[in-house]
Amino acid sequence: MELRTTQATGANLDSHNRKLVKKGLSGLGKLVLIGYAIFTLYPLYWLFISAFKTNEDFFNRPYALPLVWMRENIFRAWELGKMGKAMFNSTFVTISSVILTLILGILAGYVLSRFQFRFKRVAVSLFMAGLLIPIHSTLVPLFLMMKEMNLLNTYGALILPYTAFELPIAIFLAMGYMASIPREIEEAAMIDGSGWWGVFGRVIFPLCTPIVATISILAFLRFWNDFSFALVFINSQALKTLPLSLALFSDGFGTDYSLTMGAMAIAVIPTIVVYLILQDQIMKGMVAGSIKG
Repeated sequence: MELRTTQATGANLDSHNRKLVKKGLSGLGKLVLIGYAIFTLYPLYWLFISAFKTNEDFFNRPYALPLVWMRENIFRAWELGKMGKAMFNSTFVTISSVILTLILGILAGYVLSRFQFRFKRVAVSLFMAGLLIPIHSTLVPLFLMMKEMNLLNTYGALILPYTAFELPIAIFLAMGYMASIPREIEEAAMIDGSGWWGVFGRVIFPLCTPIVATISILAFLRFWNDFSFALVFINSQALKTLPLSLALFSDGFGTDYSLTMGAMAIAVIPTIVVYLILQDQIMKGMVAGSIKG
């Protein structure tokens, strides 16, 4: 009887110790995640507090809150950088490129993931080869092509290259995601009388919301922040995008950091808003393609 009692007590102690270890590891994990979140978000915090400092305060107290909150930095940056027009240009180019990328990428991904046809592997290989091309190595030939096509200093000079270079990753993600959708869903829709376009529009595309969000945010970040293509292909002040407007606050003699930080704070807000809106769908889209349904 005493032996059984001793064994039961030992088992309870072991169970209690295991629970304590699990709680400790869980707490440690949470602390690590909190530390990582702080480490990741601190640059953003530093950017926003720097946007309200004077140049003197920026250099003398780089990590502290502003002595005087210079709200006029935001308004001066907006006015001097002509950021209203630049914001419109970036928004138009980015949204147009994202929509075109989604249309072509989702359709191509659907065909390549659901149909068997001759030279399919060749087509997939060609699209995937686009992931290996260094984008900036194509600036000179693209410039010559744009010049011959009279596309320089137009929105098309940015929209077309953006879409072309984003399509490989869009198709790759769409193919992986659509391969996880059970084919029985398509067969049921076909039995109900839907054609291929009906199956795609009413069945497949509505199920692709997570991957559409993933492709959208990845493309948005790339297009919104691009500097090199806009610098080479756009010379007209009326068509300059936000990254080009940010460069106006720096010249060969110095940089006005208070206005630069104010302009950067303005430019980063749309990116944050888009990510916060789509974050749940992005996480679903990134993992769904690895699970075969």
